[in-house]
Amino acid sequence: MAVKSRHDEYFDELETMPPSARRAYQDRKIAERVAYVYQHCPAVKKMLDEAGITPQSIRKVSDLERLPIIRKTDLIEMQKAHPPFGGILAIPAEDVERIFVSPGPIYEVQPSHVRWFAKSFWAAGFRKGDIVINTFTYHLSPAGMLFHEAVRHCGATVVVAGTGNTDLQIQVMKELRVNGFVGTPSFLMTVIKRAEEMGLNIRRDLNLRRAWFTGEMLPQSLRKTFEGEYGIDTYQAYAVTEPGGAIAYECREKSGMHLMDEFITEIVDPQTGRQLGPGEVGEIVTTQLQNPDWGLIRFGTGDLSSLTTEPCPCGRTAYRLTGILGRAGDAVKVRGMFIVAKQAEQAIMGPGEVSRYQLIVGRREHRDELTLRIELREGSKTDRNKLSLDINNRFQDICRIRIDRIEFVEPGTIPEKAQGIRDERKWD
Repeated sequence: MAVKSRHDEYFDELETMPPSARRAYQDRKIAERVAYVYQHCPAVKKMLDEAGITPQSIRKVSDLERLPIIRKTDLIEMQKAHPPFGGILAIPAEDVERIFVSPGPIYEVQPSHVRWFAKSFWAAGFRKGDIVINTFTYHLSPAGMLFHEAVRHCGATVVVAGTGNTDLQIQVMKELRVNGFVGTPSFLMTVIKRAEEMGLNIRRDLNLRRAWFTGEMLPQSLRKTFEGEYGIDTYQAYAVTEPGGAIAYECREKSGMHLMDEFITEIVDPQTGRQLGPGEVGEIVTTQLQNPDWGLIRFGTGDLSSLTTEPCPCGRTAYRLTGILGRAGDAVKVRGMFIVAKQAEQAIMGPGEVSRYQLIVGRREHRDELTLRIELREGSKTDRNKLSLDINNRFQDICRIRIDRIEFVEPGTIPEKAQGIRDERKWD
């Protein structure tokens, strides 16, 4: 679908469909999607057959309640049982264009034609003539490449930066007159603080005017800092890698995130899978409609939100997510990566020196912080420094993120019911 002129606000006509047209469109698409993946994906066929459900019985979005929810832990087990894709691949393996790897590991398949993804960047104002630095990783994860292509579909130029190398990124931003940033809020704040330490004035010496965020929540206080102190117009999107990218995005009103019409997004009771109405808080469950290669349906993200149906002054007619309110399951997103409780335990317990642990997710100066508290087994003589290093190495290998601090505590300090991951972050 062709992008309109730079003066048009909307990327495509789907964004402004009347509600009745959207309901008809989504009902037709979900019926087509379920029939397609039933025919092409062994895992989906097995799932429906075992539930006694035929593809013909899924005729509209409300019928999705009849299908089970697939969560990240399920997908990991499916791919272990039926490697490498768990019966979700809908095309012959030799026709796969790209394979991404998420923590688990989970192997994900994406085609190159995901032009629709650009609408979240278009709504944020990215256009031809902009120079945009993409600070998401291009290594294994789909984020870097998908965001890169989406920015290009808006006509803008991309600086292929990836993660880390803060000083070099600042130099590049200054010399290339970069005016757009794609990354996490915490990394942009890291860049700003480091630039100030280097003696730069952000408004005068950098040309940064616009930022697009995903991977972690954007607190209102941090948004005020970016926009008020530094003159950076900020936008955020809600993206999920397993089903295929951003499913909701902010417009200029910044009052909730509009749902993408390339997905069916439900808010459900995480215990029953029952769909909830506007204003009710439940788990975000999503089904991708546009990827012919990948047959994942009704993916449970584990994130909690609610929908608002109030008309948006921007003119987009899709319902909006009100924000991310917490986690429904046992996986926690930290610095843009999910930490699954089972994987964390595998990394921490290791060869057996640890008897009990507590992994605490906190927040310090707009950055997620991981603290690991450990009780050693009775009579353990292990070298604590070496054990700390070994645990952190395993944790990085398995969970793709580093623990900031490891503390050893006396046996009996951590109550049995307190073992696991504890999220102590507060969002204003």
